[in-house]
Amino acid sequence: MATFTLEDTALILIDHQVGILSWISSIDPNELKRNAVFLANFARSQDMPVVLTSSLEAYGHQGAIVPELQDAVPEAYAARIQRQGIINAWDDPAFAAACHATGKRNFVVAGVATDVCAAPVAISAAQAGYNVKVVVDACGSRTKLADDAALQGLTAAGVMLMSTGAMLSELVKDWTSPAGSALQRLFQGG
Repeated sequence: MATFTLEDTALILIDHQVGILSWISSIDPNELKRNAVFLANFARSQDMPVVLTSSLEAYGHQGAIVPELQDAVPEAYAARIQRQGIINAWDDPAFAAACHATGKRNFVVAGVATDVCAAPVAISAAQAGYNVKVVVDACGSRTKLADDAALQGLTAAGVMLMSTGAMLSELVKDWTSPAGSALQRLFQGG
């Protein structure tokens, strides 16, 4: 799989919602959220396209997208695809169209639940001809076993697994570049 660059990559964030986040136990939910927000903040700093989607926001158990993501990428939040029951977001024509509309061939994907949110989209996008990398520490599952099974399925489908740090390092390439400086500022909290 080719190395991703800032010029040819979009960030796809799936169902990072308050209620669903509370179901995660394979990773500390706060770490998962922190990594998803970090990815979003970096994407915004580099004018990378960001696609957000949510599932049944009005349904009490799933809730709204976490406020930190709403604040990090307000334009993507305003344009988010609000699915009404479709589990694999790629099966929602509006979501797939939003991903296609980024004009990018490389997708960095994270979904609040690895097994239910991230894996189906990543595999479907790969089958549609996109290069896909899943940021595993911005995802989680109800159990470690469910997470492990999803990660094995992603690998078998040719989807590369990355950490937040590894993915951002691949995109930045050089600490002395403008993107590297922006990433350093984000690491320092600014």
